[in-house]
Amino acid sequence: MTVNRGIAIVYALLVLVGLVAPWANIYPVYLMTFYAFAIFACAFNLLLGFGGMLSFGHAAYFGLGSYVTSWLVTSQQWSTLPAILAGMVVAGLAGLVIGALAIRRSGIYFAMITLALAQLVYFVCLQAPFTGGENGIQGVGRGTLLGVVSLRDDMAMYYFVFAILVAVFLGIRRIVSSPFGQVLKAIRENEPRAISLGYTVERYKLLVFVLSATLAGLAGSLKALVLGFSTLTDVLQATSGEVILMTLLGGAGTFLGPVVGAGVVVTLQDVLSDRVGSWVTVIIGAIFVLCVLAFRKGLVGEFIAWLDRRRSRAATSPAVVSSR
Repeated sequence: MTVNRGIAIVYALLVLVGLVAPWANIYPVYLMTFYAFAIFACAFNLLLGFGGMLSFGHAAYFGLGSYVTSWLVTSQQWSTLPAILAGMVVAGLAGLVIGALAIRRSGIYFAMITLALAQLVYFVCLQAPFTGGENGIQGVGRGTLLGVVSLRDDMAMYYFVFAILVAVFLGIRRIVSSPFGQVLKAIRENEPRAISLGYTVERYKLLVFVLSATLAGLAGSLKALVLGFSTLTDVLQATSGEVILMTLLGGAGTFLGPVVGAGVVVTLQDVLSDRVGSWVTVIIGAIFVLCVLAFRKGLVGEFIAWLDRRRSRAATSPAVVSSR
């Protein structure tokens, strides 16, 4: 069995599990929340794992998508798909502005610029009239899909969110495998060399930043529709920390890593929040520290590394035997 065929089988099995999951007595709203944050983590991984840029303010785009979609649905009576697209556009435009400023620096300076500008977005959301301030926007309806399928039903909404997750996952995989993705990884590995080869590095950085912000806005829009509200938590710095945790825990630079990381964090929050209250943050942080110490490449990254070592030993063992 070739590696590509094995990966295709794994993906097919995961899609099959996703299709039957709501019928296995698993709360659909929990699954949809997990999928929304998985999209958020995949968007952030596109920037960090494949672009090599660490943003401390990605909650700004997640929250903007959430707020814009919620406001358009509740106050302007927009239908679901246009409201989601509008949330993505606003998040992408914010990414364009912030990214154009941030990519002028690298490393910790880049991270601090994203943090500062994300805090600016937070204060705008706190003071703007349409966001509801500390109360947020409540009672966000799900509407219908193309005026035909009612998304008020949890099962219909579940398959809608799941289909978007699969599309985003495959889209990111296609982007990374494209010539654009190869140049992006080259910039991540050795930016001066990419410049010497004639690539306009700033253009690639800005484009991936905008793509990541747009997908983060999509995740925020879906989260608002699933839970029915948008609050300041969506643009809070802690939410930016959560998506970093999800990505690193699962494995930055891998395709399935962010999905696994999002599943671990959302599940721990869902299971432990009623039992230990605010201590859930401490427990998740401790687990993250242990995983960083034991699994430097993340859960999925270490598993892939183990498979590579196993294949290497299997490939070299016949040569050793024949030489004897």
